[in-house]
Amino acid sequence: MNPVNRKRAALVLIAALFAAPFLAAWLLDASGWRPTGSRNFGDLVTPPQELAGAHITLADGSALRWNEPSRTWTLFALAGPDCAARCRERIDELRRVRLTLNQNAYRVRVVVVGAALDAAALRAMAPVQLATDANGALAASLPRDPDQLAAALADPDGRLVLRYAPGYDGSQLRKDLGRLIREGF
Repeated sequence: MNPVNRKRAALVLIAALFAAPFLAAWLLDASGWRPTGSRNFGDLVTPPQELAGAHITLADGSALRWNEPSRTWTLFALAGPDCAARCRERIDELRRVRLTLNQNAYRVRVVVVGAALDAAALRAMAPVQLATDANGALAASLPRDPDQLAAALADPDGRLVLRYAPGYDGSQLRKDLGRLIREGF
């Protein structure tokens, strides 16, 4: 093989080495294959549910805002009927999960939907916010049993991405939240 053909063959081989992973990824995606394992503990919402158009109103009468400059994630505390002692403990647990993010705590807001908290309880759990879901965008995630709390996580653009069923493990939710915030999404 002469030197010119050898150089051409080397160039084709290098191009093929770089193109092979892209071709393999495209073929796997086209066939519908998805990895079986994931690192998240919550249930991934596929496709993500758009909440930007939902009528979620905070207790002060203002609408829940998305696409804020601080890129705030929203952790919804979804209360079942008759939110009593256990439900309120779980809401406080979500507040504490937020606090464990330390310097990134400002990037997460906790919004309670479906519970009637009195002013004293709401002050004790500050900065937790109370909201109503006028058009039922989160109704599918609300627990049906009394004194239960589920959770859901929405990204800064207003898409519901993770759900946590009643009885979720708070430390696992904290790990998911920490990964999302730390990785800069």
